[in-house]
Amino acid sequence: MRELVFDCLHEQAEPWSDALLEAGALSVSVVDADDGTAAEQPLYGEPGLEPDTQAWLRNRVVALLPEGADAQELVAGACAVLGLAEPPPWTIREVPDEDWVRLTQSQFDPIQVSDRIWIVPSWHDLPPDAGADSVCIRLDPGLAFGTGSHPTTHLCLAWLAEHMRKDATVLDYGCGSGILAIAARKLGAGATLGVDIDLQAVQSTADNALANDVEVTALLPDELPAGTFDFVVANILSNPLKVLAPMLCQRVAPGGRLVLSGVLERQAQEVAQAYAPWMEMTVWQARDGWVCLHGQRS
Repeated sequence: MRELVFDCLHEQAEPWSDALLEAGALSVSVVDADDGTAAEQPLYGEPGLEPDTQAWLRNRVVALLPEGADAQELVAGACAVLGLAEPPPWTIREVPDEDWVRLTQSQFDPIQVSDRIWIVPSWHDLPPDAGADSVCIRLDPGLAFGTGSHPTTHLCLAWLAEHMRKDATVLDYGCGSGILAIAARKLGAGATLGVDIDLQAVQSTADNALANDVEVTALLPDELPAGTFDFVVANILSNPLKVLAPMLCQRVAPGGRLVLSGVLERQAQEVAQAYAPWMEMTVWQARDGWVCLHGQRS
């Protein structure tokens, strides 16, 4: 296959991307044209938020061409969409044939989260040096809704590994891929529910639970039945966690535990204050700038 490559300025990156796709490009990516040089420009936003700037000062646009496509015609079509008489100077480069599936899989090995918990892609076996009581969660990287690589997920998994009680009831609110609910079940939990506002996440949780041979009931918020749980865990972000404080606290059974993550260290006190009217929340552990908060209902 072949790629069309050219550079453009900040304000041209998004229009060119849209125009190339409309003209027939299979995909378009935009990278910093100064990547790897002293002029390289960082581009990022707060967790959960989009960056203020959507492109770099100088952008390299890379468009993947369909097999047999005429690059000149595709560029002319994109120019017509943009109302331009002439395109910027462009080049064509060959994309070597690869077994992309095998190449992608080779980048992901099993992840040890705690002494007991391993996250293992479906194409790997549990490492032979894993302990006899290890908990193996089968989850493939690249799936939407989280696959256990983020520090906040590691914190929640480590907390569950240390505190889970046999047959305890569990609510995973904002379940995403279902990784926390699945871990709870494999650690001995009883009835476990996963709730998410995204229907695809609900389906993802159900599918991943099935692949891990555990039973997790996956629901939308409106479908969540009345009742309380021995453990309530929510790995979301600080703003929705603050909004959800009254509801999450009310879902914790007397003597039950509440676990929160998706919170930056600098946000910990603010989130804890939002829960203070119902429950005292303290930092259990911090990792890579993120914290896990926990509390117990009296």
